[in-house]
Amino acid sequence: MNTPATLPPPAPVQQLHHYAYRARDAEETRHFYEDILGLPLYHIIQSDYVPSTGEYCPYTHFFFRLQDGSFIAFFDLGDDVAAEPSPNTPKWVNHISFRVNTVQELENTKARLQAHGIEVLGVTDHHIFKSIYFFDPNGIRLELTAQLADEFQMLQESKTAHVRLAEWNVRKEQWRRERASGQAAAPLKPQANDRPEFVPPA
Repeated sequence: MNTPATLPPPAPVQQLHHYAYRARDAEETRHFYEDILGLPLYHIIQSDYVPSTGEYCPYTHFFFRLQDGSFIAFFDLGDDVAAEPSPNTPKWVNHISFRVNTVQELENTKARLQAHGIEVLGVTDHHIFKSIYFFDPNGIRLELTAQLADEFQMLQESKTAHVRLAEWNVRKEQWRRERASGQAAAPLKPQANDRPEFVPPA
């Protein structure tokens, strides 16, 4: 039996292979991702049984390819039912972001989406990148991102990530203790505000 000292090292994770969601309708989803966003339909798997669980659940599993060889994929279960959003999570939290090369490409995609009647938020400035936001036909929030920061700046950012998260964890443990004793009712706020321009004036 392996112990932590004798375990093999983690496998180097090269890239995202695919992220899968439920689709209400395969053709509606194909039209959005292939015809509007330009991601080619690349692969389909169809079966009556789920290989990982063995349960009976007929499906069509279809994949759209990104430029780096990764995929976003969907399951049409043949029932015209859409996935329900999480009841305890704001709509803006769960999303997937795709990277494009330039801010101009963000603007171009925004124009394409709007021409197809799709509501788009942005271009939003996150300082290290800019983004637009919109929903696919399945209610999935998507983001297109153009990176502004170079590799050196992102390396500098990475050097403080663990320290900042550790500070959050310490404060969250304190907040949990206060909540358990009835002293904390509001959600925990972060120790720093990286977007001070959105703080309402005092």
